[in-house]
Amino acid sequence: MREVAVPPVASIDDDATLADAVWANAEQTPDFVQFHRRTADGWADVTCAQFRDDVTAVANGLIASGVERGDRVALMSRTRYEWTLVDYAIWAVGAVTVPIYDSSSAEQVAWIIEDSDAVACVVETNDHRAHVTSTGLEKMWAIEGAGPTLADLRGAGAPAEKTEALAERRRAGRADDLATIIYTSGTTGRPKGCVLTHRNIDFNAANALKGLDDYVNRRGRTLLFLPLAHSFARLIQVAVVRTPCLMRPDADIKNLSNAMRQFRPTFLLAMPRIFEKVFTAAKLRAHADGLGAIFDRAEKIAIDHSAAEGKAGLFLRAQHAAFDRLVYSKIRAALGGECEMSISGGAPLGDRLGHFFRGVGVTIYEGYGLTETAPGVAINLQNAIRVGTVGRPLPGVTVRIADDGEILVRGGNVFQGYWKNEKATAEVLQDGWFHTGDLGSLDEDGYLRITGRKKEIIVTAGGKNVAPAVLEDRLQAHPLVSQSMVVGDGKPFIAALVTIDQDAFANWLADNGKPASATVETLQSDGDLRGEVQKAVDAANLAVSKAEAIKEFRILPREFTEEAGEMTPSLKIKRNVVLKEYADEIAAIYGG
Repeated sequence: MREVAVPPVASIDDDATLADAVWANAEQTPDFVQFHRRTADGWADVTCAQFRDDVTAVANGLIASGVERGDRVALMSRTRYEWTLVDYAIWAVGAVTVPIYDSSSAEQVAWIIEDSDAVACVVETNDHRAHVTSTGLEKMWAIEGAGPTLADLRGAGAPAEKTEALAERRRAGRADDLATIIYTSGTTGRPKGCVLTHRNIDFNAANALKGLDDYVNRRGRTLLFLPLAHSFARLIQVAVVRTPCLMRPDADIKNLSNAMRQFRPTFLLAMPRIFEKVFTAAKLRAHADGLGAIFDRAEKIAIDHSAAEGKAGLFLRAQHAAFDRLVYSKIRAALGGECEMSISGGAPLGDRLGHFFRGVGVTIYEGYGLTETAPGVAINLQNAIRVGTVGRPLPGVTVRIADDGEILVRGGNVFQGYWKNEKATAEVLQDGWFHTGDLGSLDEDGYLRITGRKKEIIVTAGGKNVAPAVLEDRLQAHPLVSQSMVVGDGKPFIAALVTIDQDAFANWLADNGKPASATVETLQSDGDLRGEVQKAVDAANLAVSKAEAIKEFRILPREFTEEAGEMTPSLKIKRNVVLKEYADEIAAIYGG
C-alpha cells in the first residue's frame, strides 16, 4: 500500500461561498472583461461589474419567484454565458444548481428533476422545455424561445438598487452549504446525484490555481466548449471567475477550428479526443499534400525532443527548430496561434500525444478526477510535470493505492455522498476515504498513473486480468482508428471492436484505389482495410504480454455516438450498451 499526501496551499473561510468572487471582482476590477456573450451580431464584452449586475438581476428574480435557500434549481443548456450567469445567481440566493446535459432524453430529465426534488428549472430552448414540461414542474424559464423567459425572470425581482433580500441571503451563506447536485453520466446504470458543497468546489479550484498561475491569470483567455454540466468544465468556470480571466463559452464544436483562430485562446480545457482530431487532421493533410514523410519525421522529432526533458542534444535541437518552422507552427495555428497549454482530462491522453504536443509547443497538463472529487484529484502542474502520468495529488489531497490497486482519495474536495442514496454512499465512502473504482500506481516521487477501472478489468477464461485502457489508447493512436473497445471477459482470448475515423477513411479510400462511394460498412471485411487496422493492433500488442494481446478484431460499420446511447455526454463509451448492441459480432469472434 502506497500513499502520498500534499499539504493545501489555500484554505476556504467558513462563511465563504462561490458567489463571493462575483462581488469581489466587481469591486476590485469593475472594467475587466471577464466574459464574451454571444449576440445576434457576434460577441459582446461582459465586464466584472456587468456580470455582477446580471447575476443580481437573475438572483432577485429567483427570490421573487419563491426559490428558497437550499431549494434545488435545475439548469439544462449548452455551454454559453447564460449558463454561468444562472449558475452564480442560484448560488447567490443560497439555492442548489442541478445541471442537466442539453442532450439528455426526456426520461433522463424526468429522473433528475424527480430525484433531486427540483422546484424550478432554467432551460435553453423550447425543445428542452418540452422535456421538462412532462415532469409537471411549474417554475420554468427559457433562455431562448416563447413562454416565460430568462428576461422575464430578470425583470421579476427587485431593481438592482433594492437588493436587501439578496444581501441577506448572501450573508447567510456558508462554505459547507450544498452548492450543486451533479448527476453522474451513468456508464453503468441510472445516474446518481453527487452532493458537493461550496467548500468542496472552491477548495479544489483555489488549490489547483496555485500551480497554474502562469497561464490562468488576468492575461489569460480560454475558449470553453465542453459542456458545463460536466464537473471538469465547471471547475474551469469557477477558476476563471475566481482569477478572473477572460472566458468565451462556445458550444459550437463543429466550428471549433474557426473559433480557435478568431479568439486565439492562451489556454484550453479539452478531452483527449480533441487532440487526437487535431493531430490526425494535420497528419492527413500532410500526406495528402505529398509531405507525409516530412510530417512523420517531424512527429518523431517532437516526441523525442519532449522525452529528452530539456536535455536534447545539439542535433536534435537543430532538427526541432527546423520542423518548428515547417510543421509545428501550423499545428499551433490550428489552436489559434497563441495557445501555450491545455488541461486534459476525462480519459487517458497517452504518452504519445502528451510528448507530441509538448514537442510542438503546446504543453498538455493531464489530470485525473471524478465528479465525486469536485472533480480534481491529481494534475501535472507547470513546475511538476511527467508525461504519461496524471501528475501528483493536488494540494490538500491525499491519494492511497489499496492492496488491490484501487485508488483511494481523501481531502477537502471529496463529496458528501450520493443524494438520497445511503447504500451507494456507504459503498464508496469508508473510513474517510473515497473509493474511486479506478486502478493506479504511484511512482516513487508521488506521480499517479491510471491503469484502468476496477469494474472494467477483463478476466479471461484462463484467469488473466487485462486492463483494456492500455490497449485501447494504443489502438486509437492509429489515424484510421476512431474508437475501440476491448472485450474478452470469460473468453479464451482478448479481442477488440474498432470504429473508423470518417475523415481519415476518405483519404484512405483515395490512397488505396477504392471507390469514393465506398462505406466502412461495405468494406468491413476488405483485406486492405483489415490490414491497416491490423497494424494498429500489432502496435497495441507491443505494450502487453502475449496473454493480454488482442488476437482478433471486428471493424464496426459506424462510430459510437451519444445519440445512439453508446457514449456519455463526456465521451466515455457505455460498455454495457456496446456489449449488448454488438453481441452478435462478439459471439462471432469466439465462434458463436
